[in-house]
Amino acid sequence: MCLAVPMQIKEINGFNARCEAKGVEREVSLFMMQHDSLVLGDYVLVHVGYAIQKITLQDYRSTWEIYDEILATEHA
Repeated sequence: MCLAVPMQIKEINGFNARCEAKGVEREVSLFMMQHDSLVLGDYVLVHVGYAIQKITLQDYRSTWEIYDEILATEHA
């Protein structure tokens, strides 16, 4: 099973972005979304280092709630 990680764009440099989620920052390629309008503060789903879809703040929060529940169950 593959999961995408919801992250927020903190910095954009061409087709690359610095994204953050839960205090962790990563370099992310925006190449697959080059035809989308992305700005600082936008939320994206990141899969294997590539932003693959723009999402809303609500989707970002909901996804992390689900992931946190899964992790809590796994460690119980």
